[in-house]
Amino acid sequence: MTVTVVGVDGGPLVPDAQKALADARLVIGKRRLLELHAPEGARRIELGPVGPALAALGSLTDEDGPAVVLDHGDPGFFGILRELRAHNIRAQVVPALTTVQHLLARVGRPNDDVTVVNALGRELRKALNVCRARPAVAVFTEGVAGPAEIAAGLLGWRRTLIVAEDLGGPDEKISSISPAKAAKRRWKDPNLVLCLTDPGLVPEPGWYLGGEPVPAVGGWALPEEAFAHRDGMVAGAEVRAVALARLAPRPGMLVWDVGAGSGAIGVECGRLGAAVIAVERNPVHTMRIVANAVNHGVDVRMVEGEAPAVLSGLPTPDAVYVGGGGPKVVEACAAVGAERVVVGLNALDEVASCRNALRAGGYQVDGCQLTAARLSTLADGSSTLTAVNPTTLLFGRREDAG
Repeated sequence: MTVTVVGVDGGPLVPDAQKALADARLVIGKRRLLELHAPEGARRIELGPVGPALAALGSLTDEDGPAVVLDHGDPGFFGILRELRAHNIRAQVVPALTTVQHLLARVGRPNDDVTVVNALGRELRKALNVCRARPAVAVFTEGVAGPAEIAAGLLGWRRTLIVAEDLGGPDEKISSISPAKAAKRRWKDPNLVLCLTDPGLVPEPGWYLGGEPVPAVGGWALPEEAFAHRDGMVAGAEVRAVALARLAPRPGMLVWDVGAGSGAIGVECGRLGAAVIAVERNPVHTMRIVANAVNHGVDVRMVEGEAPAVLSGLPTPDAVYVGGGGPKVVEACAAVGAERVVVGLNALDEVASCRNALRAGGYQVDGCQLTAARLSTLADGSSTLTAVNPTTLLFGRREDAG
């Protein structure tokens, strides 16, 4: 039989939803939704774990009469519709406004630049990294992935959280709060989090829902002239192209750029959607990294200090690029559990020790030396090739990585 899935957004139910509920002999939903909308005489199943509800729906026949599933907002937008379809349960949907639409309407903000992520289940870490990388992110929360946990993961990033509790309900409350304060509060379920770099910002008109897509306009492995740097303290475009291919930055990832120099590797990772922490001991270089990040429109968290000591307490990365510091820094980075570590070396006498440090950390190690000759023009207008200093790259991938 076909099940009717009704979205509830706190407003009056539309006529199609009212009729479906009036005819229903079985209604499934969260306790509060059942109390508000389930008709007298209908059998009720409270929706906690979805297994019992799916089993009940899967065994229904036409003789059992109509069944309705109540869900918050639009059931097809991070809702229960996917579970029903995955279990071959036919569904017709009466949608409502999503909770994200409601919250953005409450605060009077356009929504076409807002990225929406799901922190339910095991997705908290990926959701946090999107919040660290993107300027406007709405986060669906639940249980151990609530506002306090999201806030704790954003300490060190300049963010404002707008937390909506019981949105559309009698106890609705909307708070604008810093991550430091939000991490210490207890929040009422259900709730939704909007994470913003600048609450007062009016976003540019967009064409792609969720903000400008990655990769960024202009591609990657940009020319060295695209970054402020001094005395050649910038990884060459050819080196960055190969390093980025091995780091595989993307939305939901956190990348460390250790010994960042100009920050070109980290900035390029940010342009490809990853959250980035740049670690650099030289205060002059740190100012250049911040300037490069701003110029390329990405959010790079700057940590100034000497590695490996300064790495302690930083959020665990998914990938690490080590551009300086030698074997001791490589050893420390290999110990943090990242899936991938890439090491850039100019000194050949450090190759063996850095490779051994990666191997000791449980990585399969590969590598190459990159030697490029770039096309250039002589004074008479003829063409020649000009050699670029070679760089050795080591690629470490954890042996237990998928």
